[in-house]
Amino acid sequence: MIVDHVRLQVKAGDGGNGCVSFHREKYVSHGGPDGGDGGRGGNVILTIDRGANTLLAYQYKHKFAAENGGDGMTDKFHGANGADVILPVPPGTVVKDAASGQVICDMSGDEDFVLCRGGRGGWGNRHFATPTRQVPRFAKGGTKGEEKEVILELKMLADVGLVGMPSVGKSSILAKISAARPKIADYHFTTLSPNLGVVRAGDGKGFVCADIPGLIEGASDGAGLGYDFLRHVERCRLLLHVVDVASVEGRDPIEDMIMINAELEKFSMDLAGRPQIVVANKADLAIEEQIEELKEYVESRGMELITVSAVSGEGLDRMVWRVNEVLKTLPPILTFESTYTPPANVIDRTDHSVTITREGKTWIVEGEWLWRLCGSVNFEDRESLMYFQRILKNSGVIDEMVKAGVRDGDSVSIYDFEFDFVL
Repeated sequence: MIVDHVRLQVKAGDGGNGCVSFHREKYVSHGGPDGGDGGRGGNVILTIDRGANTLLAYQYKHKFAAENGGDGMTDKFHGANGADVILPVPPGTVVKDAASGQVICDMSGDEDFVLCRGGRGGWGNRHFATPTRQVPRFAKGGTKGEEKEVILELKMLADVGLVGMPSVGKSSILAKISAARPKIADYHFTTLSPNLGVVRAGDGKGFVCADIPGLIEGASDGAGLGYDFLRHVERCRLLLHVVDVASVEGRDPIEDMIMINAELEKFSMDLAGRPQIVVANKADLAIEEQIEELKEYVESRGMELITVSAVSGEGLDRMVWRVNEVLKTLPPILTFESTYTPPANVIDRTDHSVTITREGKTWIVEGEWLWRLCGSVNFEDRESLMYFQRILKNSGVIDEMVKAGVRDGDSVSIYDFEFDFVL
């Protein structure tokens, strides 16, 4: 079975912390701060693998994390940047946010996509030196890398999709008109995964044709193999609806068409509205009345009928020519636009909101930006502690604490830093 739907947990690397250091050299009495900056965390990057047609590489491994950035060092040495994680995916892979189902990107082009960006490295203490603060004993901590849970869905890039009931001859037709070699046998559900073939047309160009495994009634609800592979038809510009006009297995081709179109409509109204050409296969075994009855029904629905025989090859050249002509009038292959909106705390680094709760006799103050701030403060240094207190006051955290009910003498905890509140 083809692997075309996986769920992944991906995380970019955290940025390295800035360094607190002072220059030491013989005969230099006041070397000054020389702490280096932290390195950038590695990104998680999606890239197109033209040789792949499945997501099999991610069937058993679902968690990927990029390398964290290195911490800054003395002598203004910059920390090493974290290594990126490169995830190759086949063309046509659609990436969705697992929680909301929104489309993050469609890997149908040639460009790489940065799925998660690494955290920024923190500044070393040399950045905080001023004429009045010549010995800064604090540095900035690195920021966290982005983290996402995503779903990868492979939707094959095909111009034409062969749809129809099992054993109507879809695989046989694909094998005749292209170099594809799908499995062919005289029993149902021979094809267990979509097959792609490149069909050459008379004008020197061609098109990509996909053989979609046989659909049955209830496929849109998960019956048979159809639901797993209906997604591969979504990009197709044109559908070739293959029917057994000779009713070799005793089925009525008109009833088959009605049922298959109903399943397409249940799965996607947009898909059901795609242009269709009805391909009447096994015409060499049919009688004239069967063909005329089917033709009358097809033309009454505003569609076109082409009679072929996958065994003898009769009518296939005409079918390929007609398909190529119709494709010239249709829009390009469907691509899915991004609908994903990142969480506010990812795109807005000026957000100073906090949550204040009380556990027993201790007030707990938390916030993403506070976590980053605590990583940059040396709580054992008086000057650094004053810097921390000044930021709490200027950002409005002190006022929020008072509104929440914090009073003088109450115990407050901000990420393991505990103190007695004094207004």
